[in-house]
Amino acid sequence: MRILLLTQYFPPETGAAQQRLEDLAKRLSSFGHEVTVLTSLPNYPKGQIFEEYRGRMFIQERRNGIRILRTWAYASRRRSFLRRLLNYFSFAFCAIWAGIFRAGKQDLVVVESPPLFLGISGLVLARWRGAPMIFNVSDLWPQSAVAMGILRNPVIIRAAQTLEGYIYRNSYAITGQTQGIVCDIRGRISKIPVELITNGVDPDRFVLPAGKREEMRARLTFGQLCVVGYTGLHGLAQGLDTVLEAAELMQVSNPEILFVFFGDGPDKSRLQAFAERRKLNNVRFFPPYPADAMPSVFSALDVAVVPLKNLSLFQGALPSKLFESMAAKLPVVLTIDGEARQLLERAGGGIYVEAENPVALAGAFSKLAADSSLRRDLGESGSRYVFAYHDRNEMAQRFAALLPRETKASAFSVG
Repeated sequence: MRILLLTQYFPPETGAAQQRLEDLAKRLSSFGHEVTVLTSLPNYPKGQIFEEYRGRMFIQERRNGIRILRTWAYASRRRSFLRRLLNYFSFAFCAIWAGIFRAGKQDLVVVESPPLFLGISGLVLARWRGAPMIFNVSDLWPQSAVAMGILRNPVIIRAAQTLEGYIYRNSYAITGQTQGIVCDIRGRISKIPVELITNGVDPDRFVLPAGKREEMRARLTFGQLCVVGYTGLHGLAQGLDTVLEAAELMQVSNPEILFVFFGDGPDKSRLQAFAERRKLNNVRFFPPYPADAMPSVFSALDVAVVPLKNLSLFQGALPSKLFESMAAKLPVVLTIDGEARQLLERAGGGIYVEAENPVALAGAFSKLAADSSLRRDLGESGSRYVFAYHDRNEMAQRFAALLPRETKASAFSVG
């Protein structure tokens, strides 16, 4: 089957969606499908086109055997709501052009959301090619934007909700990253299949050569410290201030603990200024590492922290960093109640504490730092669980099972 995967975010950008989608594209290709990825010129998360892609409107390339079509999108380092909309809409329009004139015949269109507007581009291309569309929802929108205070205008909210329902009703099938997302959509859309395809891990990525941990810790100058690590987007939703506040509480009482942050995002400069202003000598910030280097980074840590702000919206969140931390045999300190907490407790892979509570967070870090056996037991238990129930190959097979047995793309294609 010829599959067009439409997504605004894709490697070499770093991030959970980028890794998951590249992995899915490679696995679908290995199953015998012909996969074309239609995406934007890379610019996430800094809002600046990567240097090697600047000055171009369209590029076709191959990455890991996958055909990739990249088209221009407006990018800005200023993250105002208007500029964000310009970024989304510019790619949505350019994607339609590239999909019609450059992608060729397709039997199926798969769309990644958010951004929600890309669903309209997907529907246009699906109808142009006479192909069905599968719509993947990794974050409910506009609900998440409203909960975060990003979207407040009631007229725009109603328009976005109308658009959301229209896209759902006109999809061949819908997939969701969490049970909360799936249940929410099923409660509103009754005639379209809605299936759970969670984030997952590739077990092979976490098989490292002997001595890799020691090599990475020496390179990062961690010494004999107990290292608590956060990896991923430094954004508003993560609530990383609380981790810094916990670090401040422990700077004198637990000098053996070092807090490290790997990644980038719109809130990173503010967090760095916070740490500098408070003179947090037990905190270090690192740039983002490429996806293939992250297992080595995880190996250098002793504890992983997976935080989000205390919003009811996040009751249904399942961050990819939770799966990766457990796969790396790291005990996890989690501040997300609901679905993520249930998974962590089923796995026996870490400690849950209340979100935005630096005292409770400091207590969990102190407990783990003092007990290497507890860290080892939690890490081993979490690793066994994610490899048993969240292997990415199984996730890809479940997705492939949703694909239509027959399509009419060849008969109805116009372009």
